[in-house]
Amino acid sequence: MTVFLDSSSTQAAHKAAEELREWGRSRRGLGVALIYGPVSAEDRLYHSKAPVAQRSVTALVEALDEIGARWKVLDPTEPGFIKELVDYEVALSNLHGPYGEDGRLQGLLDYLRVPYCGSGVQASAVAADKILCKRIMLSLGVPTPGWRVWSGGPVNWGSRAVMVKPPFGGSSVGMSLVRDAADLPHALTEAAGECGDEVLVEDYVVGTPVTVGMLELPGGSVIVFPPLSTEATDAEFYDAETKLDVDSKGAVAVRAAELEPVAMNRIARDARTLWDGIGLRGSARIDFIVTEDGGAFVLEVNSTPGMSRDSNFAVGASMVGLTHTDCVLAVLHEALARPPYDVPLPTPVFSSTTLTREAAVSA
Repeated sequence: MTVFLDSSSTQAAHKAAEELREWGRSRRGLGVALIYGPVSAEDRLYHSKAPVAQRSVTALVEALDEIGARWKVLDPTEPGFIKELVDYEVALSNLHGPYGEDGRLQGLLDYLRVPYCGSGVQASAVAADKILCKRIMLSLGVPTPGWRVWSGGPVNWGSRAVMVKPPFGGSSVGMSLVRDAADLPHALTEAAGECGDEVLVEDYVVGTPVTVGMLELPGGSVIVFPPLSTEATDAEFYDAETKLDVDSKGAVAVRAAELEPVAMNRIARDARTLWDGIGLRGSARIDFIVTEDGGAFVLEVNSTPGMSRDSNFAVGASMVGLTHTDCVLAVLHEALARPPYDVPLPTPVFSSTTLTREAAVSA
């Protein structure tokens, strides 16, 4: 069983930070493939609109420079991506949504035998699929708002406000708060996208949005950061525009959550249950909604939390005395300490693959 440390374990966090910094000094020159590019709708949005200074990749590059790593940003949309991956000792992904966060990239890295930061195939796939993750929450006894799945056809309106969510992706892209039945069909179509995916229709629960970061430390213990409340000041909910904050308006208030002990205990319990139940590794962030009467409901699980300097994850880490660079060291350490995925597969050989395919097509 995983050993969990709560936010009061500052001495343990301090000891872990010292151990990580010492480990980092011994691994200067570590080859890190920093995977980042406009693959999913979420990543394309940040790639095209977010100021460079606010991007996670910018903060990650600064941290890798600080620890003396040999790094390169590898873009999965470039043809030489896979061939370059094998030249590095470890992969650190900054991709979100389909391909990067849903187990497919993790499976590729397993096949290539490249160690990587964060959760494996199974946990990544479960966390990324909002509908599947809901089902896992129910099986684990973790409270989550009521929900149903729409896959086309007549719309069943339950006479109460709902959140309409695409099944994949984050940063609230394609998400809508629907209060009027007349607005539901458009919200469903937008969430389904061009592929006509199933859509999650979730009961809208009034309360305070709360997020909790979790980080795996040397030795396998996991520290649970203090819960943070994230209240949008200029929007009905913490939507994509608020999260993007292109104009740096600071349209969301992030602070230590002021919760009753009962709610705090429920959040910590459910975060621990999901970490072990899903099989998360490295780092994660779990989002809740907390009602006035102290009820706590899990909204979603993020297996690749945003890592900008001002991200909720980094803010939570700082509250237990861990710097942004400490967090990067922690996930790198976990990736390299994890037993390798080693099965009898041939070592991939890269040679004129594109030309061979073109020749076959021409023939």
